[in-house]
Amino acid sequence: MIFDVHIHVQPWEMLKSEVRSMLEKTVDPRVTGILASPKNLLQWMDAEGIDRACLINYVSPDVMGFGRASIDWIAEFTAGHRDRLLPVGSVHPQVTPDVAAETNRILDLGIRLVKVHPPHQVVAANAYLHGLEKQADLYRICQERGVPVMFHTGTSIFPRARNVHADPMPIDDVAIDFPRLKIILAHAGRPLYGETAYFLARRHPNVLLEISGIPPRTLLEYVPKLSSIADKVLWGTDWPSPGVRSPRANVEAFRALGLGADIERQILWENAAAIFGE
Repeated sequence: MIFDVHIHVQPWEMLKSEVRSMLEKTVDPRVTGILASPKNLLQWMDAEGIDRACLINYVSPDVMGFGRASIDWIAEFTAGHRDRLLPVGSVHPQVTPDVAAETNRILDLGIRLVKVHPPHQVVAANAYLHGLEKQADLYRICQERGVPVMFHTGTSIFPRARNVHADPMPIDDVAIDFPRLKIILAHAGRPLYGETAYFLARRHPNVLLEISGIPPRTLLEYVPKLSSIADKVLWGTDWPSPGVRSPRANVEAFRALGLGADIERQILWENAAAIFGE
């Protein structure tokens, strides 16, 4: 059983032209057809051996082009298929007048995971401590309603991304201030902040690592002590990001690391199923 918690299923027509041009040169050419409908996506998932997936969406009007409507889009896209397709959404605290109301609105739509992308939203994860108090409403409500928050950690290659926000250490504040909030560190800080991401996962009971975007054959170079926190690691591929052509091939490369059946089962299925339900 494979639970991929990081697949990008987004309304690509919203992308800024420079981002779209960049992606069209590097991503799987089948993307448009696969993402055209839930039926096509599910057929592709079956062929790739993926049982369940979190479908990543987030508001990033200035860097990527995605607006608030992208969250409504993914809620509609997944309707009727949420046993396998889990919608992911976000609230951008700098462009949202009432963060609390918007957070409750998207959770009422059925959003199962909230994405925070500091380099693409151009806001620090702990900005609520430095004048953006309403950001705390997002974390508070997700904590109260039991909805995990996934933070992008690590650098971004896109033209307008602000990589000053790539370091995951500010999430230390979030983990302290919201101790019942389930926090997922996407990409485990790659390529510069693997040690920091690992430290945060070891330090905080409510912090987990997600390992998408890291070539599986080099995974243990980024997180050498992965086995020691196997119960806190989630599988993801970041498909269809540049370089990720086949989730099935990524799973095979991961299994080739020889970590053992128990660890593989935890990372590939059990840990995510425990968070999101069987």
